[in-house]
Amino acid sequence: MRWMRRIPLSLKFAALTVAYMAAAAALALLLQEWLTIWSAGVVAVALLLPLLAYHVRRAFAPMNSLFRSLGGTVASYRDGDFSFGLSWDGKDELGELVAAHNELGDALREQRLGLVQRELLLDTMVQNTPVAMLLLEPEGRIVFGNLAARKLLGEGRRIEGHRFDEILALAPASLRDAFARGGDGLFAVGTEDDEELYHLARRHFRLNGRRHELLLLRQLTTELRRQEVQTWKKVIRVISHELNNSLAPIASLAHSGAELLRRGQPERLPEALATIEERARHLEGFIRGYARFAKLPAPRAEPTHWPRFIAQLRTQVDFALEGDEIDGHARFDSAQLEQALLNLLKNAHESGTPPSEVKLSLRRLPDAWRIEVLDRGSGMNEAVLANALLPFYSTKRNGTGLGLALAREIAEAHGGRIALLNRDGGGLCVSMVLPD
Repeated sequence: MRWMRRIPLSLKFAALTVAYMAAAAALALLLQEWLTIWSAGVVAVALLLPLLAYHVRRAFAPMNSLFRSLGGTVASYRDGDFSFGLSWDGKDELGELVAAHNELGDALREQRLGLVQRELLLDTMVQNTPVAMLLLEPEGRIVFGNLAARKLLGEGRRIEGHRFDEILALAPASLRDAFARGGDGLFAVGTEDDEELYHLARRHFRLNGRRHELLLLRQLTTELRRQEVQTWKKVIRVISHELNNSLAPIASLAHSGAELLRRGQPERLPEALATIEERARHLEGFIRGYARFAKLPAPRAEPTHWPRFIAQLRTQVDFALEGDEIDGHARFDSAQLEQALLNLLKNAHESGTPPSEVKLSLRRLPDAWRIEVLDRGSGMNEAVLANALLPFYSTKRNGTGLGLALAREIAEAHGGRIALLNRDGGGLCVSMVLPD
């Protein structure tokens, strides 16, 4: 019956139908001698019907076997087993169906293999990450805990299957307090001499139709110490540079003054003393700037009239007002905001911008005020934009790196934010948003 698989289904049905009708007609002609025409036809059909059923069954037996195989492979796919394939010699519609089915199996097999590989990679990353990860069921039982979580909470032992409150009862008091407060937060573990700082993050999501909680405990001590060391190194470099720039000429001029007195030439002393005074005042201003940044008090917000505030600002630095002048009030610490804007406007002048192009823009937002300081200098590249708001970062030869950092501290202390962006056509825009 192999040759029948190569015949299309439509031809098989047509051939069987024609053969059956021809056989029935021939048999009816033979029986007409003894029976009427109608009776001969009925007898012929009745005699040939079992033979037709036999041939139909034999003709379609391979297809029935194929359909059973298809059902079995589909059940295997449903159970996650993609190792099965089918074979069909025919070039008919069933051959196309088998080919499409095998292609589906190959695609599912490749996807399953890729998924298994990704799961292995993800499990390796999760198990070896320094962040302690815990997954809790709604009843508070631990479903998963990685190696860091076992080390932190279970002394290295497996903690899956235990109730989290039982594990937490054995943890340090600061960790218990952090969970009792709810939400995200920071807490310290250990003594003052050997203290470790952690950040707790809690997230909820649904898994298999049930609400689960994911706990993340990240150790910050090493990172904070590294950042602290880098910051202190930078502070020391900046302070050393400024002190050397001022103390070296002061020492040299003091020595020159002593030599002038010894030689009896006091007429040149005023020049040396004036230079010493100038360097000493510069050093005083430098130290005062650091002290102001380190001891910035909490803002004392009071109602302030914008026109009066802008007029006071104009007495200290030149700028043009962009747009229409706004006649309104806002609540902020006028002394702190004045200091922040003075730093930004002086930076704009130092960028090489013509004085007439240094502008201040003030706009009313639905629930905030936007203040922008605009210049037409050279702007900033991406690296400078990413670091310009950090304390002690400066591209100027004698810069302290505190002007923009202080403006950021003041904006954030008021609940606002500050951003830097390059302007079309050249220049920089420093945008500060202050909420009502």
